[in-house]
Amino acid sequence: MTGEREKARPPLGGRAGDKAEALVAQRGQRGAAGSGPQLKAVRKDGWTPARRKRFMETLAATCNVSEAARAAEKNLSSAYYQRRRDPAFAREWNQAMNVGYAELETLLLRQSLFGVEDEELTLDGEGALKSRKLKRGHPHVVAIRLLLAHQGTVEKLRAAEMRDGPEAEDAIAKMRALLDDVRRRREAAGD
Repeated sequence: MTGEREKARPPLGGRAGDKAEALVAQRGQRGAAGSGPQLKAVRKDGWTPARRKRFMETLAATCNVSEAARAAEKNLSSAYYQRRRDPAFAREWNQAMNVGYAELETLLLRQSLFGVEDEELTLDGEGALKSRKLKRGHPHVVAIRLLLAHQGTVEKLRAAEMRDGPEAEDAIAKMRALLDDVRRRREAAGD
């Protein structure tokens, strides 16, 4: 009798069904101090993996959170809330901003070195080409505003990467100390 009841019982987490990709580890809003992540079904209007990917790609391409939220079909406050709530999302956000900022720096450098060409076409009444002008310019107003807006954040991220990364001075000093210790042990052992 017990076996029949278990067969008739729907699987736990009813909305997600058997689709493992529909489940996401999330931190609950409320809970005991030690409550960890829980496996929850993603709401159909929630931060699905596809929306998350679209958001991060757009953020990396534009350095614009509003545009990234619009591309992911989410509102801006939802994006900031998700960043506060989900540490993995916050890490991806920081990486996307770092990539976008580096791309913007590269673009500005290229434009300042080589300039930008803009072609202006004038058509006559019948739609035939009447004249063509080639304009050279250096439009940096928007790019400089973006650089200034995110400069502090990116500098902090880069400093943290240098401090905690494998190339950090502290890491190099630790590695040298370990190598010296190994050499001393080998010499003591007679190798």
